[in-house]
Amino acid sequence: MDFTLTQEQRMIYEYGDRVSRTFDRRYWMQYADRHEPPKELYAQIASDGFLGLMVPEEYGGAGQGMTEMTLFMEGLANNGIPLLNLVVGPTMTMGLIAKHGSEALKRRFLPDGCSGKLKFCFAITEPNAGSNTMMITTIARPDGNGYRLNGQKVFITDAGDADYALVVSRTTPAQEVSRKSEGFTLFMVDMKHKGVQKTLIPVSFSVPETQWQLFFDDVPLSADDVVGQVGSGFEILFDTLNPERIILAGLCTGLGRYALNRAVEYASERKVFNNTPIGAYQGVSHPLAVAKTEIELASLMTLKAAWAFDKGLPAGEYANMAKYFAAEAGIRAVDSAIQAFGGNGFTKEYGIFDLYPLVRLLRTAPLNREMVLNYIAEKVMGLPRSY
Repeated sequence: MDFTLTQEQRMIYEYGDRVSRTFDRRYWMQYADRHEPPKELYAQIASDGFLGLMVPEEYGGAGQGMTEMTLFMEGLANNGIPLLNLVVGPTMTMGLIAKHGSEALKRRFLPDGCSGKLKFCFAITEPNAGSNTMMITTIARPDGNGYRLNGQKVFITDAGDADYALVVSRTTPAQEVSRKSEGFTLFMVDMKHKGVQKTLIPVSFSVPETQWQLFFDDVPLSADDVVGQVGSGFEILFDTLNPERIILAGLCTGLGRYALNRAVEYASERKVFNNTPIGAYQGVSHPLAVAKTEIELASLMTLKAAWAFDKGLPAGEYANMAKYFAAEAGIRAVDSAIQAFGGNGFTKEYGIFDLYPLVRLLRTAPLNREMVLNYIAEKVMGLPRSY
């Protein structure tokens, strides 16, 4: 296998190094502490053409794939700039529309999405249907002219700023289908409609992105708002869920590298005993070396998952493994870095502990570690289902 990046892929990967000279980790934290979007950074990314990486050129994009999108996210995170907004919009929503949307839908959403004029969110999770997607109750019922959407969603990233939401709903209730994967339909929903209500969910850590609860009350939809085919949404759903897991794995490996690079710099200068840098002691260096090894292993699996997705191969196995291991590796890397910094690791001045909440979140979200391992045990290894 050839592990060499093309010149274009290398440029995409190194973009984070370049943009961070203007918009660095301190800039990102200013917005993260206020839970506000870093508008100047997003505008720069849009201007440089990176929002449309997964969109064909005829719709204003760059015509690249999941591999390039992952390298882009990883390169930003290498510099301590994790942008969750790039997950729900450019990856999950625009990527799916580019792959499965009608020609009219592509013309309607993709050019303005690539330019940053339109913003998107992705709505699947419900209060009583988190990991158990099959049991969602949000439903779009035919009304003669189209559909009426009713239901509730929760933990929807950046719904407050989104112009449209890609909503996973049922058009046939779960109790009326012969197979539980039947009856799903994906819709593009105008978030400015009066039938859409939003409630902010406060979170306990610093990120620019916000979390929301959504309520749909007789929101009118038409056949033109459907992504894919009515009643067959589940068949294309994992073309947005697998990319979510892949790109978040890239975010974890990037943040892990950032934490380790900071720790190496600190441990190479900090002296406590005998005028020797603490990085010379194996009690400090070995945990960092283990974490570095795990980060690079996770990065390889992440790129394998992205490669499989781009080739049209079954990517679920690799996407879930990448998400699992990248989250665990990210946690170990940040934890090892904190330990190397000692008491300084918990100060705002050094900003290392600030990395921990996000990597720890990704052990739980968007699909928790236990459900990922259930998938690997059952779908990959053939073990009996436990739930």
